[in-house]
Amino acid sequence: MQKRLTILIMFLLFLAGCKNAQQNPVRVAYVPDEQLGELFHEVQMARIFQDSKTFADCVPRFAPEEIVKAFREKSNQSGFNLKDFVYSHFIVPEPMTVPPAPPENKSMSEHIRTNWARLVRPPDSLSDRSSRLPLPYAYVVPGGRFREIYYWDTYFTCLGLAASGRWDLVGNMIRNFAHLIDQYGFIPNGNRTYYLTRSQPPFFSHMVTLWGGFKGMDSAAVYLPQLEKEYAFWMEGKSRLNDENPAYRRVVRVGHSLYLNRYWDEGEKPRPESYREDFELAQGLPEEEKKKLYRNIRAACESGWDFSSRWFADGKNLSSIITTEITPVDLNSLLFHLEQTLAALHTHRGNTSRAEAFQKLSHKRRETINMFCWDAAKGFYTDYHFTEKQPTGRLSMAAVYPLWMGLCDSLQGAKVTERLRKDLLSEGGMAAALTRTGQQWDYPNGWPPLQWIAVQGLRRYNQQALADELRSRWLRLNERVYKRTGRMVEKYNVADMSLEAGGGEYPVQDGFGWTNGVALSLLEEAGARAAQ
Repeated sequence: MQKRLTILIMFLLFLAGCKNAQQNPVRVAYVPDEQLGELFHEVQMARIFQDSKTFADCVPRFAPEEIVKAFREKSNQSGFNLKDFVYSHFIVPEPMTVPPAPPENKSMSEHIRTNWARLVRPPDSLSDRSSRLPLPYAYVVPGGRFREIYYWDTYFTCLGLAASGRWDLVGNMIRNFAHLIDQYGFIPNGNRTYYLTRSQPPFFSHMVTLWGGFKGMDSAAVYLPQLEKEYAFWMEGKSRLNDENPAYRRVVRVGHSLYLNRYWDEGEKPRPESYREDFELAQGLPEEEKKKLYRNIRAACESGWDFSSRWFADGKNLSSIITTEITPVDLNSLLFHLEQTLAALHTHRGNTSRAEAFQKLSHKRRETINMFCWDAAKGFYTDYHFTEKQPTGRLSMAAVYPLWMGLCDSLQGAKVTERLRKDLLSEGGMAAALTRTGQQWDYPNGWPPLQWIAVQGLRRYNQQALADELRSRWLRLNERVYKRTGRMVEKYNVADMSLEAGGGEYPVQDGFGWTNGVALSLLEEAGARAAQ
């Protein structure tokens, strides 16, 4: 698969550069673990950098093959120092840092609005010595260790940009994503070569809807070809499924003429950005079990919830991860919106038959989600373990997606609301999940996008009091951390507002794109409701 991927990249680059082919020979995009081989492994395992992602983002000072050759020649020599070798042969990136609030004590809102400039990156150019995939328009990155654009982060960042009146950047982000779909057939996890084996939660239809609300339906319909391509990516292989082979890549047959989707990844090896962690976790396993573990870890990264008890067979340990055996309720809610958006835009264009086809698909998906992901005993939406033919029974904030998308009836909405209030609401907002595993997408951590989706979902079912309470608690927590540290961070401890969030493979990151976006959006909503 990796060889095929490299060939694909070369071919795409060839098409892009064929006009000036004689003057500009085709260059192969840099895929660090593939091109550095044994050197990549040695550097990651030697813990030259605290964060495995750092070396994946390093820029070779010389051609990668020359560096590998030099490593082989020098590594057995007396006095060889691997760290010195790395620093002399690579440009090492520094984490993006955001200075604390200035002495004049800007408000949180003022800080966010002035901080966008720090997170904006100019258009990229192709380099055979960088793992970055070039983007044609300026874009906003999350911050901290995340030096590139990320798929689902971007929607929530766009909410804040819209609230700041930065529709120029919103438009740029959408055009960049359309460019990625045109280039690769999907939107990668992020614009790095090592992310080309997976996507992330499909929020592009929501970005197009946001854009359409600002510029009109004609402007949204411009992106119909890319929306169609993204849908094809998620549904690839549907026609080949049967009782004996119920799943292929990201699509799953859960019953006769009934389909849901799962997260997937084309890779079966350690992630370059978390190489050491994956490699060490797999030690002692047979080769086929290692491949299965790596794929399930990677698939969880496609989910954005990396990592959570949602994906663990035993509900506790990463080593039991089974992401590819689960059809997630949030993913399928997002694909329902994609189908609805395609139907609406085809209707706008007068493509009646296409509109009706996507409308039927969305109706069938709504029925299937409620058939397989509604846990009547718990009065809550959960993921469906399709290989075991039963719901996982794990309570998490993924259950707010059906409310946001209007997939449930009023009784279901009331039951979900009650469980959210009783089980997931804490002093600073809602925890991502109830289980305490030490993973960052479990208790006691709360995440900005989930708070925003919950507020919107609750409002859709006329649960205004809980929506207002959740918004107030979350913004109060944001303000408290901002006043204490001068920073907006990636995630928060909602159970103890005096403590930082924890877990995961890296320290809490500041910046931070989607936190900024959600905070501004909720502040704007609070102001609008107060004015009513």
